[in-house]
Amino acid sequence: MAAQSQVLNFSDGLSDQQEKVRLLIVDDLADNRTILARRLERRGYAVTEADGGQAALDLIGRQSFDLVLLDIMMPDIDGLEVLTTIRQTHNSTALPVIMVTARAMGEDVVKALELGADDYVTKPVDFQVALARINTQLARRKAEIEVIRAAQALRTTNEALEERVRQRTDDLVRINERLKLEINQRELSEAEIKHLAHHDALTGLANRMLFNANLRDAVDAIEAPGHGVTVIFVDLDGFKSVNDTMGHGVGDELLKKLAERMTVVAKGAHTIARFGGDEFAIMLSGKIDMNAATSLAQRLIHEVSQPVIIDDSEVNVGTSIGIAVAQSRDTDPEELLRNADLAMYRAKSEGRGIWRLYSPEMDAVQQSRRELELDMRRALSLGEFELYFQPIIDIQNRKITSFEALLRWDHPTRGMISPAEFVAVAEETGLIIPLGEWVIREASRIAVTWPSDIRVAVNLSSVQFLRGNVVNTIVSALGQAGLRPDRFEIEITESILLEKTDRTLAMLSQLRDLGVRISMDDFGTGYSSLSYLRSFQFDKIKIDRSFISDLLNDPESRAIVSAITDLSSRFGLRTTAEGVETLDQLKFISNEGCTEVQGRFFSMPVPADQVSSLVNRINITLKGELNEPMAEHPKSH
Repeated sequence: MAAQSQVLNFSDGLSDQQEKVRLLIVDDLADNRTILARRLERRGYAVTEADGGQAALDLIGRQSFDLVLLDIMMPDIDGLEVLTTIRQTHNSTALPVIMVTARAMGEDVVKALELGADDYVTKPVDFQVALARINTQLARRKAEIEVIRAAQALRTTNEALEERVRQRTDDLVRINERLKLEINQRELSEAEIKHLAHHDALTGLANRMLFNANLRDAVDAIEAPGHGVTVIFVDLDGFKSVNDTMGHGVGDELLKKLAERMTVVAKGAHTIARFGGDEFAIMLSGKIDMNAATSLAQRLIHEVSQPVIIDDSEVNVGTSIGIAVAQSRDTDPEELLRNADLAMYRAKSEGRGIWRLYSPEMDAVQQSRRELELDMRRALSLGEFELYFQPIIDIQNRKITSFEALLRWDHPTRGMISPAEFVAVAEETGLIIPLGEWVIREASRIAVTWPSDIRVAVNLSSVQFLRGNVVNTIVSALGQAGLRPDRFEIEITESILLEKTDRTLAMLSQLRDLGVRISMDDFGTGYSSLSYLRSFQFDKIKIDRSFISDLLNDPESRAIVSAITDLSSRFGLRTTAEGVETLDQLKFISNEGCTEVQGRFFSMPVPADQVSSLVNRINITLKGELNEPMAEHPKSH
């Protein structure tokens, strides 16, 4: 009876000036509810909010609603339990329920539909999709109620006088015509929703779901020898910089324009899809023609690299492409796509702006990388990593001011592994976070044993800085070691500042307030360094070793070094020249006003137990004339 009562009390919504359509939004996150409610109210709906499952059931028990938007994940009573309770008293006509979920194809959606949900929308909520689905359910409900009313009217008129039969029939015809119209409108809405579910909302291309389905069908259809499926995996080069420097609006417009170019270039392809972000995939099926596939890849590289004009600005990106081919129905579609992805990463590693065809040896490279990752996890647990320290010299005062902590790994079977090899894997896998925390703690523990006027400098990876708990880690490490904050220095590159700038600057300010010193490393190698000096007061900038190595033979390097030292002086910053190896290099940077130097001229990085003797040796030498390097150039550490 409750469900029937709800039906009979249904309001005609926006067509009825006396009463608006009543919606109930159920979500434990206030921001989610507020944003959606505000936009729906602008459309003329009357919106009530509930912050949890029990609150929603209480409201439904006291009030009448025309539709419920119900979040699945809630802390008190989850959406599936709330839905079950609603369906005990309200059928789909009495009270339509649209679920809101972050997992569109997960078990939650299937379970919700089995329990009587009428539809679902995914998070983050696309308002236009949500509005279309709300209108569809309201239209369906209204149509069903009209049918019920028509049936009631028919029963009533059958009991009336025969003279009213004609009028009764006319009314039914009009109702049926209106019902047909509403059903047609609903079918159109459902077709639109289906399209949105299988296509990228930004570019209109197929999405990953549709591409994977088509790929499975194409592989299953392979029959004749020489026929197969070719996957071309496309990843943009430099797109992240566009988003970071020009904004996501420009980034979105760039993706749309490049999608149009790819569609033209790959005309005739089986499927063209955007996987999200800056990843695209193209599928060719039928007779295998590698010349055609590689020619298409080359044309894509050329077209994507052409400038794009957006808001009167020229935007430039490139692309790297991987190609993989399946010639048998036994091919795993997911493996085929993974192979194309591996080939794309090979193209990126070999310089970008090129294409590469998948070969089995790429799997070997991937396996080697996985083995290195496992070895790193073992090494971290067994304490195989070690810190070496390289001195940083104050030129004017002729003394050591600090040591830079450098991570080293002496593998039990492979020997010394270059940080350039294992740090990249650590960043990709997230191991850089626990490894970086160990470096901070170990550097603090060792530095506290040095003379009190010598600091320790630690490099922070952008991954560690943005994903780890850097501030708390440093505070804890300094406290445990008993090291003064002003004796601890972090070195960051501008890649850290490219991500989440407001949050990053807040974290840097916290560290600065603690007394920790902050340096910008590899200064001059990026394109935004000056803007970062204006946004945050660094203590020091480090001139990249690439400029120092070419100092004596390259006028441009000399000009850059001169400009950086002059800029630092104007900002009141100290400067450290990295990679100083010769007396001539030392004299040049000293004459230019550089305040500190670091490099093989003074010392290679040394283990912790050699720091004390190194300090004594360098300090004694610095009291005299520097006429030759203080350290030989032995094998690299």
